[in-house]
Amino acid sequence: MNSKLQERLRGLPGVDAVLRELDQGQSPVSPELVTVVVRQVIEAVREDLRRGEDGAEVEIRAPSLAVRVQKRLRDLARQKPMTVINATGVLIHTNLGRSPLAASAVEHMARVAAGYSDLEYDLEKGNRGSRHDHVRDLLLLLTGAQAGLVVNNNAAAVLLALGALAKGKEVILSRGEMVEIGGSFRIPEILEQSGARLHEVGTTNRTHLRDYEKAIGKETGLLLRVHASNYRVEGFTAEVELKDLVTLGRKHGLPVMVDLGSGAFLDLARVGIRPEPLVRDVVEQGPDLVTFSGDKLMGGPQAGLVVGRQETVECLRQHPLARAVRIDKLLLAALQATLTLYLDEDRARNEIPILKMLFQAPETVRSRAEALAKAIEKIVSAPAPLVIVENATAAVGGGALPLEGLATSVVVLDPRPHTNAARFERALRHVQPAVLGRVREDQVLLDLRTVTVEEEGQIPGLVHKAWTTAIQGV
Repeated sequence: MNSKLQERLRGLPGVDAVLRELDQGQSPVSPELVTVVVRQVIEAVREDLRRGEDGAEVEIRAPSLAVRVQKRLRDLARQKPMTVINATGVLIHTNLGRSPLAASAVEHMARVAAGYSDLEYDLEKGNRGSRHDHVRDLLLLLTGAQAGLVVNNNAAAVLLALGALAKGKEVILSRGEMVEIGGSFRIPEILEQSGARLHEVGTTNRTHLRDYEKAIGKETGLLLRVHASNYRVEGFTAEVELKDLVTLGRKHGLPVMVDLGSGAFLDLARVGIRPEPLVRDVVEQGPDLVTFSGDKLMGGPQAGLVVGRQETVECLRQHPLARAVRIDKLLLAALQATLTLYLDEDRARNEIPILKMLFQAPETVRSRAEALAKAIEKIVSAPAPLVIVENATAAVGGGALPLEGLATSVVVLDPRPHTNAARFERALRHVQPAVLGRVREDQVLLDLRTVTVEEEGQIPGLVHKAWTTAIQGV
């Protein structure tokens, strides 16, 4: 360690010196925790000094450290996650919380959160009840299944099902269905964690019923079908019809399970994209178990929904893991409110945000984009970005319908020559609420299909703030 670095390390102010520079009168953090943060900041500066050759570029004065402490305190006290305006054109955006909730779901969740509820209490009988009762009748009516169960996400539903039905046994799965979805969720690894063993059959592009038939043996515990919702194999392909797999399972006394991934309740062919299999249609083909997500195409909260035959679902309900993966009261409330909307298809399309986005007519999106472009041009004074409207394609996202796009319209903001798209896009991410678009070459695109009408009114002012920041080079 050279002498100059040693000198600067010795010159670091003490905790009391930094505390004296702070105005703690309006701090939302207790004095005890402020002291902890001061120590953390001093230690971080000490590490910064050690990483540099002599630490000459590191500011060590007490007032400067106090500024860092105040920034850290503000960051700690800020409510997170923060709301953002999704203008990316990706409807089910995994990084942005997937599908937004319907207003009625938010309101019901808030009511349940604010006080006590009959979560596991039967008001009619006056004794203990089951949290699953709150959505059971809705699930059975909407899917046509004999029984239903809800856990905290679809990965948990798959893990629970495999552990309950096939622990210590083989699960037969087509090689073409060994998918990986976001967050490194891999079907083979989930199988391993459940205590089941994978038995692959067929090839990546072609699997026949005879492949399953040959693989069935004394160690077989389950026939598994995984819907490849996040990729597609085209060309020379073959897969076994679900009804034929169910018949094979009945012949050998084996349960058949289907992991649908994104569960759809409404026919998406109406909006001109390749439809996902409807949950009710899958259930009608007779599998013992069907699992799917609540927060993708269904437009509800994060949840794993399990429907199927009475005895099979009951096997999952009684498994010890069921308690570990059970859904909490807030998500259950939001799920119940979302399922209620599906009792009327028109109401579901009009009130569930993801469905409103999916079913919104392209000409409506175009009209909104043109109105937004005019509003931006009006508020952003010279020098201003070039603002035009173009037709484009939005993506469903969220691991659903990977090759399908929706006709949309985007507001194109061209910042040249006043600044560049990277700086402008960064500035848009730092306004509140952040406006998230996409960058194409040196332009920023704002897609109106994923923007609500309420958010649309905020965008011109936010663009103005971000533009001012960007051209100042901040």
